[in-house]
Amino acid sequence: MRSALQSLAILILTGIFASSTTAAERPNVLFLFADDQAFDTLAALGNEEIETPNLDRLVAKGTTFTRTYNMGSWSGAVCVASRTMLNTGRFLWKAEKVYKKTDAEREAGRFWSVLMGEAGYDTYFTGKWHVRTDAAKAFDTAGHIRGGMPNQTPKGYNRPIEGKTDEWKPWDTQFDGFWKGGKHWSEVVADDAEGFLRQSKQSDNPFFMYIAFNAPHDPRQSPQEYVEKYPLEDIAVPESYVPEYPYKEAMGAGKGLRDEKLAPFPRTEYAVKVHRQEYYAIITHMDEQIGRILDTLEATGQDKNTMIFFTADHGLAVGRHGLMGKQNLFDHSIRVPMIVVGPGVPIGKKLDAQVYLQDVMPTALELAGVQKPDYVQFRSLLPLITGERDQQYDAIYCAYLQLQRAVIEDDFKLILYPKISRALLYNLQDDPLELENLADMPSSQSKMRSLFATLLELQRETGDTLDLKSSFPTLASGATNTK
Repeated sequence: MRSALQSLAILILTGIFASSTTAAERPNVLFLFADDQAFDTLAALGNEEIETPNLDRLVAKGTTFTRTYNMGSWSGAVCVASRTMLNTGRFLWKAEKVYKKTDAEREAGRFWSVLMGEAGYDTYFTGKWHVRTDAAKAFDTAGHIRGGMPNQTPKGYNRPIEGKTDEWKPWDTQFDGFWKGGKHWSEVVADDAEGFLRQSKQSDNPFFMYIAFNAPHDPRQSPQEYVEKYPLEDIAVPESYVPEYPYKEAMGAGKGLRDEKLAPFPRTEYAVKVHRQEYYAIITHMDEQIGRILDTLEATGQDKNTMIFFTADHGLAVGRHGLMGKQNLFDHSIRVPMIVVGPGVPIGKKLDAQVYLQDVMPTALELAGVQKPDYVQFRSLLPLITGERDQQYDAIYCAYLQLQRAVIEDDFKLILYPKISRALLYNLQDDPLELENLADMPSSQSKMRSLFATLLELQRETGDTLDLKSSFPTLASGATNTK
């Protein structure tokens, strides 16, 4: 028997849906967005160290995409690029071209929330924006519009140092950050979302809610009881831990980068464990706020006609590979959670098709009956959810500034550092933690040339003009895609 979502998807894909249904009959869209949350920070997905009962609840009720990626960034603030791609629908370097005129894009209607509004949706926003246009103009209703991150303080950097008193504490309100204004920002986001849900109950229109947490971005602050859930003796040092990443300066994530200054150089096991303790604590605190939102959705009776999407703008290293930030192309920093819950969505299902987090945007447009604009390059997740196809992209492209490039194809990842002509190759099937670099093995050269050829193709598709051939002449020589 055909599921409700399959029927809905077929109507949409055949063009019948838009003409045969009113806006009021289309599903609500609740988009829950985290900041800096790596793909492996949910208990339901195998992390035994962390408590995430409400995200686990979503995993149990819907479909999880286990290989969801962010393309990367043209700036040190990876959030900016990720969110620009999300709201404009464009791949990385084409999104960069419209970044400085994002306001004009919104005014021209080439913007996610505007398209949803034109389709008859009431649009709501609260939380972290970090997009170069006014959220109050992009949505019908906006709550608290936050910047890129809560303020850090000097005492929040180069810490902790074992044996020395650490004055910075996650629950100490004197440091402002998430506590600025008197109430933790994650709790404020949940307050706003609950209010929006009660307000939306009074409307005949479907809603599009874009609920964006600043958590778990640093400063990683949460009430003391959440930190105490994670005693240091229970926190494991990551298997990929090293005191310093050897290529950190050449790949743009060295000692001068803000994110990397959070912990001392060289890294210590103690410092990494403390940062991971605080990372888990703020995620668990955010998870509780997500639970409040889900409870309100159910209490107002709107859950039966609401598609829920949860994802994050990118991941975070937090001590893996000697790194603290997200300005790298290891899976811990480019890979994020992605959960879809709603009417007709398969329950408890996991899909390993490689997707981008920004695929949420055309998925929502499709649910709203909006024909995908030509400029939107990301692809709807609906055909994967309904089983109409099992692959979204032939390969995944990732980049950071002009200093890093990567391609993932057939479970192999090629990472390039052009500044020093250094290549890394990982077999993600056998080595998911990216511990063993295969690039210098003679048997790997054919695979690397094939991946390099794929990367050159993806450069053209994404608008990437970086000359990789001159930095990697051996890979470029005879590079062919053998797929």
